[in-house]
Amino acid sequence: MGSIKENLEVIHKNINEACKRAGRDTSEVTLISVSKTKPVSDILEAIDAGERNFGENYVQELVAKTEEIKDDLTWHMIGPLQSNKVKKAVKAASIIHSVHSISIAETINKEAAKLGKIQDILIEINVGSELSKHGIDISEAEEVTLEIAKLDNLRIRGYMCIPPIAEDKDANRLYFRELKQLSDKMNKDHSDILHLDMLSMGMSSDYETAIEEGATHVRVGTAIFGARNYNK
Repeated sequence: MGSIKENLEVIHKNINEACKRAGRDTSEVTLISVSKTKPVSDILEAIDAGERNFGENYVQELVAKTEEIKDDLTWHMIGPLQSNKVKKAVKAASIIHSVHSISIAETINKEAAKLGKIQDILIEINVGSELSKHGIDISEAEEVTLEIAKLDNLRIRGYMCIPPIAEDKDANRLYFRELKQLSDKMNKDHSDILHLDMLSMGMSSDYETAIEEGATHVRVGTAIFGARNYNK
């Protein structure tokens, strides 16, 4: 792998090419640099290279990094969220991607209200119906979305998914397409209450495919920062 700056240049080139193939403008796609387990020095390198969107999986890491780095950044909480960590997550995160149940949405809403904040959220859809993953089953997505939309201190921005692990980067195309169709349908059928403008899908192995299928935000970590160190 090259330096963080070089890796980012390659990824942005790939994003531009994927947008061209899909007939989309590159301004429609935001790269989230996923910095979980990575030191602040790596994030500062990415900031120097022009990045402003960072994703964290663990609340304690998110809090520590937002306290240390004072640049004007957008911080995305993308990992599973437990109710006892919600208060800290709401305080630190610009957007929470991993709202996987009505009960966690209600807890986020309560903490956001205490802070006088409207919290931007994405609802996590378990597109592969995998028992090992969090998320709403796609068959229940409409009902759950409309229930969460009733909560005053949340703003539903769209959906997020983590599809099944696949060898072939095109294997998840169907899941990405399905999530885009869900988003379009919800916007059309419930335009009075929903204005979904975010689709968070695609990671290091398949972000180009996700862009071709309508992703607005891609979450890339390993391809930018290298392999993660879970021993820290």
